[in-house]
Amino acid sequence: MKNALIGILAGIISGMFSAGGGLILVPVFVYILKLNEKEARATSLFCITPMVILTAIIYNRNNFIDWNLGIKCAIGGIIGGIIGGKLLNKIPDKYLQIAFIIFLFYAGITTIMR
Repeated sequence: MKNALIGILAGIISGMFSAGGGLILVPVFVYILKLNEKEARATSLFCITPMVILTAIIYNRNNFIDWNLGIKCAIGGIIGGIIGGKLLNKIPDKYLQIAFIIFLFYAGITTIMR
């Protein structure tokens, strides 16, 4: 039941803010469910995929998707995902945590500054 509630929370946040995987699932998987960093990231990506697809369908029904931009970014995202997946195997968990914290800090500051 706890895992389903985590998924519901991540789904709501993903649907509203497009941020459920990295911002919610990874920390929950690491600190509450005690997965290691690599398992947490991989499991997060697996979990977020159906959430993203369903949310995109809803956004598309409301004509919120810029298809030209989306397709170009998706191509870049596929390439980046391949590179990131390969790098994940080579980077120690400690450095992944530090990079994640820096990313979240940067994202938070830039959001506040807007």
